[in-house]
Amino acid sequence: MSSTGELRHTALDALHRSLGATMTDFAGWDMPLRYGSERDEHTAVRTKAGLFDLSHMGEITVTGPQAAALLDYALVGNIGGVKPGRARYTMICRADGGILDDLIVYRLGETEYMVVANASNAQVVLDALTERAAGFDAEVRDDRDAYALIAVQGPESPGILASLTDADLDGLKYYAGLPGTVAGVPALIARTGYTGEDGFELFVKPEHAVELWQALTKAGEGAGLVPCGLSCRDTLRLEAGMPLYGHELTTSLTPFDAGLGRVVKFEKEGDFVGRAALREAAENANHEPPRVLVGLIAEGRRVPRAGYAVVAEGKVIGEVTSGAPSPTLGKPIAMAYVDAMYSAPGTAGVGVDIRGSHEPYEVVALPFYKRQK
Repeated sequence: MSSTGELRHTALDALHRSLGATMTDFAGWDMPLRYGSERDEHTAVRTKAGLFDLSHMGEITVTGPQAAALLDYALVGNIGGVKPGRARYTMICRADGGILDDLIVYRLGETEYMVVANASNAQVVLDALTERAAGFDAEVRDDRDAYALIAVQGPESPGILASLTDADLDGLKYYAGLPGTVAGVPALIARTGYTGEDGFELFVKPEHAVELWQALTKAGEGAGLVPCGLSCRDTLRLEAGMPLYGHELTTSLTPFDAGLGRVVKFEKEGDFVGRAALREAAENANHEPPRVLVGLIAEGRRVPRAGYAVVAEGKVIGEVTSGAPSPTLGKPIAMAYVDAMYSAPGTAGVGVDIRGSHEPYEVVALPFYKRQK
């Protein structure tokens, strides 16, 4: 939300409206929710390709001789160990271990990094990094207005992108990024995404966004590419078992509570914010796991929503964090935190309280969907 309280608009706003998009307020941004059928958009990404505007994400640049040292102190991951041209999924935590946000950090050069935060947390992350930079020879810069972000996701995405760039896409590994040009537009080409499919995220200057979107749309005409909104992005990430901040991740949870303790790197040198609290959380998780994040698949047709109680043996054993109909599975699905004793796949007698009715659900391991390599 801008300082005047008005919604912020991406560089592609007029284009979305010309395509008939249904718009929605998302973290203070006016974003496309869907263009037509959410199911069709979802299926296109799973089988062909989808095009997303992600310009609401928060880019923060960290530069300087001690940029790596600052990020190693400020974040839970070993960022100094990331090679130039590669990216890493990590988190920023409070001193008490609570998750402030999950992030992707790209190492753009020897002393230059780009931190990509969720739209809803971009200011929080910027403020925390700025505060934690005290005493380090490094600069934290708000670059949210310097980039538009366009993603092309799905099995046809490598072919579509290859027709517009001479960058070495075959050599670009998952969680890597390289500078190049796409349709004549300078871009950081990253092999990352939030759909469970192969795909790319393209960071460009806002003034080049429309030109790039139109070039990708034209290149994808014969491959089944369709524009996609936030609604199918949510069902895609849910099927892929990917956490969403504010749902599976919150300040009241540590990475260990969320089953993502692997992102915390105690072996790195020096202190980092939250180290002591996270060490304690790690030890507690080893002894007696707290509630465990599981998948739930409906036996019926009723859709669970975030906040609904998970029940077994007449008592509440957990809570749904995300729920939606799954176009790929053809059934409603959910992610939920449940008491550890009910977390094993196949556990009998588990249900979700949907408006007073205990609907039966099957407990499964995450993710619900994994693409064929």
